[in-house]
Amino acid sequence: MKVVATKNAPAALGPYSQGYVHGGIFYSAGQLGLDPVSGELAEGIEGQADQACRNVGAVLEEAGTSFDKVLKTTCFLADMGDFAAFNEVYAKYFTSKPARSCVAVKTLPKNALCEIEVIAAAEE
Repeated sequence: MKVVATKNAPAALGPYSQGYVHGGIFYSAGQLGLDPVSGELAEGIEGQADQACRNVGAVLEEAGTSFDKVLKTTCFLADMGDFAAFNEVYAKYFTSKPARSCVAVKTLPKNALCEIEVIAAAEE
């Protein structure tokens, strides 16, 4: 297994890794809309969704893969009322339309509005 770690995405907030590559598949931890330098959440659902996608892009790059090789995403929203706004941002990054689950959750770390995790094809 290859651990994926990059300073271009926020450090893990707990005892976990940003991701792993194993058997030609990349498995990411969830990415919030946190700025990797300041550690602050972006403003609003659009800002957080955009930053979360950029963070996903950073871990994908570090894993040697890309958005077009994402097989599956799992998206978590603090409020399903943000679904349409989230989708507008998400669609700009995930143009290959991978399989996806999107659920509302009671609370996300740091009271974030969204979180995205991915599974992607990757080289070991």
